[in-house]
Amino acid sequence: MIRSFVHKAIYEPLDPTSGQAKRDYKINQPPDGGKNPARPVRIYADGVYDLFHYAHALQLRQAKLSFPSVHLIVGVVSSRLCAQHKNKPVMSSAERYAAVRNCRWVDEVVEDAPWVINQELLDLYRIDYVAHDEVPYGGTDGAEDIYKFVKDQGRFLPTNRTPGVSTSELLARIVEQYREHAYDGKLVKIGHAELAFK
Repeated sequence: MIRSFVHKAIYEPLDPTSGQAKRDYKINQPPDGGKNPARPVRIYADGVYDLFHYAHALQLRQAKLSFPSVHLIVGVVSSRLCAQHKNKPVMSSAERYAAVRNCRWVDEVVEDAPWVINQELLDLYRIDYVAHDEVPYGGTDGAEDIYKFVKDQGRFLPTNRTPGVSTSELLARIVEQYREHAYDGKLVKIGHAELAFK
């Protein structure tokens, strides 16, 4: 199913009903057809990966299984960059690097990955594709889509989002349960009674 989705994205760019392009960018064909184990397709995925959860793992799984032979490189943004561009993560940089490194689909982790992908990164890691969901991801500099650079090169590989779970959703659940005193006993038990909800 994953390979079928990727195959259609690459080889069937037109909607059969309307004859119009399904996307406003094209996707390059994989090197060697993507079937040569001696030359795996090199795919890069990036993110914060805070409170690493099953939607993160499923996105990385999609990237890893996109072709018969894939070397999956995952860039994890540092806490410093997150605080600068988005918000401070719950987990430290080292914890997030370790969480991603221990995901079965990941072959290589780039620590302190750049917020925006540039040519230097693509060349350094010999990246064929960058995998991410297709929702445009705006930059703090006013850019409408930080992945436009790789889309323009035909190197963007779309993945599907997993509905119903996100780090933001998990944080909302934690805050809600905290306000309902669900964690008071645990906080007292671990020596942080001062953090119990007042």
